[in-house]
Amino acid sequence: MEEKEKEIVLAAIGVFMRLGIKSVSMDDISRQLGISKKTLYKYVSDKNDLVGKGVQLMKDAEEQTISGIQALNMNAIDENMEIMKYVTGLLNNLHPSVMFDLEKYHPEVSRNMIESRHDNIYQCVMANLNKGLKEGLYRKNLNADIIAKIYIHSTDVILDQTELPIEGISFSEKFKEYFRYHIRGIASEKGIEYLKEKYSKS
Repeated sequence: MEEKEKEIVLAAIGVFMRLGIKSVSMDDISRQLGISKKTLYKYVSDKNDLVGKGVQLMKDAEEQTISGIQALNMNAIDENMEIMKYVTGLLNNLHPSVMFDLEKYHPEVSRNMIESRHDNIYQCVMANLNKGLKEGLYRKNLNADIIAKIYIHSTDVILDQTELPIEGISFSEKFKEYFRYHIRGIASEKGIEYLKEKYSKS
């Protein structure tokens, strides 16, 4: 993807994240970005193409950021918490209708995104669990495969407004609360002590 195309797609993502997908037309996008529709259609064939390219760019950015966090060589709990902060930041900027709009009006893009996200989350959670087991921060009797799959399902539920429709509670708040539940459930006694010490300083 050339630099100008990337710039336009990233700017469009920002509009979708703020306002939702269905409510925003290609005319709105061109106005919001301060470009002509001719320029917009030079890089994308239609709205579905724009959404698809936007999802791909976001996926690439997420993978790069999480790989960067993993490369910092923190212990498993600190790594998990840094990833949680990053994901919470993304969810803070997510319009409530985006996931619904994506699934209903761009089903193929949504399906590909979900499959890719599930694979990435599974690999990320498994790597973190194995790291925590080696460090003694996670309990020895956990089943990493089951926990990783529960984590994936739980994030899907959090992002589905029909599955967990808690009025006035944002995606990020739901995820943060689930993360606390998750980290306490997998921590060993050593891990619990580390969490207590960490939270007492914050």
